[in-house]
Amino acid sequence: MPFIPSTALLALMRRLAALPSAPSSNTRQIGPAGIALVKRFEGCARLRTDGLIEAYPDPGTGAEPWTIGWGATGRDYFSGGMIGPGTRWTQAQCDTRLAADLARYAAEVAAALCSAPTTQNQFDAMVSFHYNTGAIARATLTQKHIAGDNAGAAREFARWNRAGGRVMKGLVRRRAAEAELYLA
Repeated sequence: MPFIPSTALLALMRRLAALPSAPSSNTRQIGPAGIALVKRFEGCARLRTDGLIEAYPDPGTGAEPWTIGWGATGRDYFSGGMIGPGTRWTQAQCDTRLAADLARYAAEVAAALCSAPTTQNQFDAMVSFHYNTGAIARATLTQKHIAGDNAGAAREFARWNRAGGRVMKGLVRRRAAEAELYLA
């Protein structure tokens, strides 16, 4: 595994800590089942022969947003700029970004749910959903969960199965797995 110099790692940690939506230390965290679900459906694709992982275009659109590692999109906190063609990361960088992204998405889910009773499995399923869609604040799924309609909330996962305007088999499978975890 490539070595990340300590100064570069410290600089990255400072940048991640300075993100506007960085979670506080008392924010609820995604559990092992949720992390496994995200990793199962995101994969860490595009491993090159030199051991680096490269970005690829969105499967639904064939273009933006470019994705790397465990589903990271947007800003490239390691090299600056945006993730796009030519972005390459080490496995350690992919894992570091996943941890930071999951913490941020978990904080956003916790904020959206307020004090609604939520099991760890429900929380994990909703973080996976939000990680993939970015829609926790506007989804009917969230409203039904807050209202205590768990069966209705579980049915809502299936509605989020499209990318680029068409139903994607991978999203159908992911939403079914999220609903299953939510109800477990």
